[in-house]
Amino acid sequence: MIRRLLIRIALLLTVCPLLTAFSAHAHNLGSQPNNLSNDTNKPHQQATASAKQHWSESAQEILMNALSLTGIQYKYGGHSPETGFDCSGFVRYVFQQAANMSLPHNAKAISQVGEVISRDQLKPGDLVFFNTMRSAFSHVGIYLGNNRFIHAPSSGGGVHVVDMNAQYWAKRYDGARRIDPSAAQ
Repeated sequence: MIRRLLIRIALLLTVCPLLTAFSAHAHNLGSQPNNLSNDTNKPHQQATASAKQHWSESAQEILMNALSLTGIQYKYGGHSPETGFDCSGFVRYVFQQAANMSLPHNAKAISQVGEVISRDQLKPGDLVFFNTMRSAFSHVGIYLGNNRFIHAPSSGGGVHVVDMNAQYWAKRYDGARRIDPSAAQ
């Protein structure tokens, strides 16, 4: 138990600078200067800034929730800290708890939700997908930033953070999705 707590503290210390940078970036997105001379776009700009702020807060909650589950053991079909997690159960649990979002039951189905984004557009809180079973979109994790993601692997212990540039993950990368914050309800 103490070991798990120490691992969580170490991960939080590693990820907190990412969260701070992400929060500052999201804040700047909502406060970009407006070059338009009329006020016809103000309601749209305010709604966009509000959505970005909502996602910034949701993404921080998602990351903190995900990191708090570090070390929970893998279990095929698992969907809670008490039962253990498989990859999709982990992602579903985190998004439900942190952002009140209900996601489908497997990685392939989750890969159909949200907006497709390129790897260079990844932001903390996005979902990353991998081909780990000779099947597209067979594994899912949550992007943390700095080419790292957190997931529930079927081997190697419980929920933990890995580098997407590691050879195994780099050659199996399938793509990424960003879930629309307005989907939460």
